[in-house]
Amino acid sequence: IDYLFITHDHWDHLDHTTILKLRTKVKLVICGLGTGEHFEYWGFDAKIIRELDWNESTTLDSGFTVTATSARHFSGRKLARNKALWTSYVLQTPTQKIFLGGDSGYDTHFAEIGTKHGPFDLAILENGQYDKSWKYIHMMPEEVVQAAQELRARKLLAVHSGKFALANHAWDDPLKRVSLASAAAGMRLLTPMIGEQVNVDAQDQPFVRWWEGVD
Repeated sequence: IDYLFITHDHWDHLDHTTILKLRTKVKLVICGLGTGEHFEYWGFDAKIIRELDWNESTTLDSGFTVTATSARHFSGRKLARNKALWTSYVLQTPTQKIFLGGDSGYDTHFAEIGTKHGPFDLAILENGQYDKSWKYIHMMPEEVVQAAQELRARKLLAVHSGKFALANHAWDDPLKRVSLASAAAGMRLLTPMIGEQVNVDAQDQPFVRWWEGVD
């Protein structure tokens, strides 16, 4: 693994057991301010950890830079809250510009990032674990599509669904709703099955509605 991007330190994004299994396989960790402390405590070499503040950039390789951008969320493990920064990322690779959203409620920062850094070839946005009671830290599916539009993304990869049962919605509700909203908005939506390879350059790669008929 050349680059491991961590958006925040919640357990479903920074699992201790998983990270330990990856320790010998990761060349460079990119994370927000304060998150690197977890990695150092777990035995990672501090030399391979790069912590970024919002709007701070770093060069990873020739033609490959990353900029940490804002999100509307929070951080914390157990009883400690907001000791580390939560981020999104703008990835400028030699051939693509990709937005990695992490976790975030909907707000004006998507339009601001789209104006400053867009357009994007692909936006990877969280779509799942939502509820009206915590709309400020997680988007509803319809807001995910709106955020992708404001980011000026050509394609949307909706993630964060079909995994941990943390919210009150059905496991397939995020996929159903984001599909409808994307179709209505004319947004190209990528819905790969777990492990399916995605060609970001392809304009017509087919994806099956794999969640239909699954109990």
